[in-house]
Amino acid sequence: MPEPTPAPTTDRSTDSPAPDAPARRYRTQPVSFVRRSGRLGARQQRAWDAHGDRYVLDVPRDVARTSVDPSFVLDAGELFGRSARLVVEIGSGQGEAVVAAAEADRETDFLAVEVYTPGLAQTVLRAAQRDLTNLRLVQANAAELLATTLPASTVDELWVFFPDPWHKSRHHKRRLVTASFAELAARVLRAPADGSPGGTLRLATDWAEYADQMVDVLEAAPGLRNAHGPRAVAPRFDGRVLTGFERKGTAAGRSITDLEYVRVRP
Repeated sequence: MPEPTPAPTTDRSTDSPAPDAPARRYRTQPVSFVRRSGRLGARQQRAWDAHGDRYVLDVPRDVARTSVDPSFVLDAGELFGRSARLVVEIGSGQGEAVVAAAEADRETDFLAVEVYTPGLAQTVLRAAQRDLTNLRLVQANAAELLATTLPASTVDELWVFFPDPWHKSRHHKRRLVTASFAELAARVLRAPADGSPGGTLRLATDWAEYADQMVDVLEAAPGLRNAHGPRAVAPRFDGRVLTGFERKGTAAGRSITDLEYVRVRP
């Protein structure tokens, strides 16, 4: 498990090269996040020290501190010790949404994916306070996790709530929701079988232009279908608690757009 230090240092930044990464290679594709300090508050540090081993997965790394060795495959049944529905949240932030969901539905297993150590530590704190047994966390770049770490057709729901909009045009290449992301989402979502519907991709954003781009991308994805009709927005997902981030967006006058897509046969 990664061991954050209470004080920020260069080699503990979010996405610096892994200690044993070959000098000749690093990431060649843009990621949807930037390097940040791993500084923790006192309560976060105590929670991490006491409960980090219980909640945060110790995964083998590749070229960066947030990359996962492509040979590593996550077995959710082994991880949680049971067979249950699996929900994965990409960019879980401070853990408000995923912790509330895990507490409300203990028959479902949840995997929170986040790159920033303080967010992971805050999620650990919240999970430990509720003694959650159906939640695990992983510090990883979402694209790599979806491409190789999660087996195909194993995720019942994939959540992407309020990803960074990267609103400047020159930064759009960093946006998470792209055609390649849609392909990876379709890969991990459970395929429809024996009359059962496929897995569900749920998204929310408070940035209207990004919502439009999401719709453009997802409508064109061969393995996904809009659950509410072509280019339709979804009603607010009642399984998402009202987080501080969402409140700030609403207070700033930005409307919230929810989207819902289901996995279909291409």
